[in-house]
Amino acid sequence: MITVGGFTPFTTVDYPGQHAAIVFCQGCPWRCPYCHNTHLQGHESPERSWDSVLEVLDRRAGLLDAVVFSGGEPLLQKHLPTALRQVRERGYKVGLHTGGCDPQRLRALLPLVDWIGFDVKAPWDAYDTITRTRNSGAQAQRSLTAILDSGTPFEARTTVHPALTSRTALRRIDDQLKAVGVRSWIRQAFRQQGCAEPSLLGTARTSASHPLMTGPFRSHFLNETGLLQASCSAVANRAGA
Repeated sequence: MITVGGFTPFTTVDYPGQHAAIVFCQGCPWRCPYCHNTHLQGHESPERSWDSVLEVLDRRAGLLDAVVFSGGEPLLQKHLPTALRQVRERGYKVGLHTGGCDPQRLRALLPLVDWIGFDVKAPWDAYDTITRTRNSGAQAQRSLTAILDSGTPFEARTTVHPALTSRTALRRIDDQLKAVGVRSWIRQAFRQQGCAEPSLLGTARTSASHPLMTGPFRSHFLNETGLLQASCSAVANRAGA
């Protein structure tokens, strides 16, 4: 079954409008320098069994609306379809956090998913500078196309650190997402907690007032606990702007 690297039995910030539990899947093929879940990148032994997660979900029936699969990168889990079905059979909605590293596997999963948080790392042709993995931009772009084709509700979000993401890059991301009809794009601040990249620690923190977090983009700012703190919206509608 899936390899569980962590489990949070209650969250209000990982699936918009839903009370959820979140399952952190072990393993990720990308090595983004700002990652705050670096302990989930490798393929270590699971923190707990999948059966124990199901036991918690059974006990919390009626108290939770959804279960979110995050990571790491959930798409690496061979048995993820079975896990999603088991969650749905218990009456829960399914949320998925993904960078889209495997568009074929993502497309197959979409009928089992109710909402997606899709990480957009950079402009498509600059992805490798963030993920440190060749051809990752093409994979992510195909995954976004699959999500759009499916009609599954989702939001795109980009982690911003001033040493990694320039205003020009953000404008290019904005243009690329708007061109394909993306209607919700969130810019979220870099979080120092959990980051293993020394060059990013102690540098200027991204905040709601930082120039990279304001300007002619439709976005929201998430603080370091992931809570919605403020918003700036010079563009009110991604598809219609």
